[in-house]
Amino acid sequence: MSELIFLRCDNKRTKQKKRKLYKIIVCVGSAMSEKKPSVEEVLQRIDQLLVILKDISQDLVDISKSLKATGVPSPVTAPAPAPAPAERMRSVKDIRTLFPKELEDMLNFDETPQYIIIKPRQYLGSENFAKIASIVRGTGGEYISAGKESHFRVSREIR
Repeated sequence: MSELIFLRCDNKRTKQKKRKLYKIIVCVGSAMSEKKPSVEEVLQRIDQLLVILKDISQDLVDISKSLKATGVPSPVTAPAPAPAPAERMRSVKDIRTLFPKELEDMLNFDETPQYIIIKPRQYLGSENFAKIASIVRGTGGEYISAGKESHFRVSREIR
């Protein structure tokens, strides 16, 4: 089965809004009689795509600058909310509530001055391990691989 990909770009500017319109047509064929494009034709089509992508990228930069100039807040430049003071520390109870009952029953929870340590009571299997790891990472925690002493840990400090 041979595949042909055709590209046509209509680069038009309207006078009213000064926007570029891009039209990319991709046709895929599988007939035996179709001619396979030469390497030069494929390279030419790739070059055309690169020109189009460059134009689109420049248009996005222009739109971004325009939005910034009009005062529309950007998600990247929006000020972050003031962090809450780290007066409160997480407890084992706070962390336990994050786990479904069937996962919680497979784990032991210990508290140290800096961390909540979570150790498995039994073999977790890959599915349960992934679920637990996801919950722990969601709180900013991590997995510590240390052989028989492997565990998850979550900072007690709320950030």
